[in-house]
Amino acid sequence: MRIAASRMQMREMDRITIEEIGIPGAVLMENAGAAVAEEALRMRGPDPLPVVVVAGPGNNGGDGFVVARRLHNRGIPAVVFFLGRAADSDRRSDAGANLAAVVKMGLRVVDLSDRDFMDRLSAALTSCSVAVDAMLGTGSSGRPREPVASAISILNRSGRKVLAVDIPSGLDCDTGKTEGEAVRASVTVTFGVEKAGFALADGPALCGKIVVADISIPPSVIEAVLGK
Repeated sequence: MRIAASRMQMREMDRITIEEIGIPGAVLMENAGAAVAEEALRMRGPDPLPVVVVAGPGNNGGDGFVVARRLHNRGIPAVVFFLGRAADSDRRSDAGANLAAVVKMGLRVVDLSDRDFMDRLSAALTSCSVAVDAMLGTGSSGRPREPVASAISILNRSGRKVLAVDIPSGLDCDTGKTEGEAVRASVTVTFGVEKAGFALADGPALCGKIVVADISIPPSVIEAVLGK
């Protein structure tokens, strides 16, 4: 039987796991990024070209920073395109701490302080093995705003294999509907359980192959929230 969660249910699972069980959000982010990195390695195969990670400013982007770091540690070239400004990132947050680590490790990070950001993203995508969509997570709804909207369009036009982190950016977690363009993923690595929108409306066409990854949300928490 397919188990799927809504946006609010996932938020509650995260809250219970972090606040009541005591597993830090940083651990969940590390596990999420590790799972996506392993899938990126499978998708990349022997292709020597770099992996491009397109990261938003929230926790979904934080997962993407972990992906880039872990690939780098495995000797895989990874380039991060950050839809924010690294200098303004809050290093006290889990995502900010992971961005800071990526920068300190010497990975190539292009951010919005570069006026040619979109042109450089487009060029990078023409010569990469896999593109990782770490822009918007399950908490996002409505039409993607700039600069995310332009990045989604560039990603979709690239013709590259796209690996979505938790959910394709622009897809509504609850309804499976899209307002404006949404990422068309080859593979979606989702965390804990599938999301309700994956099987609804545009979901099946956008998610590609769905991989459910264990990121340390206890099964008892999933069962309690979903009432299974």
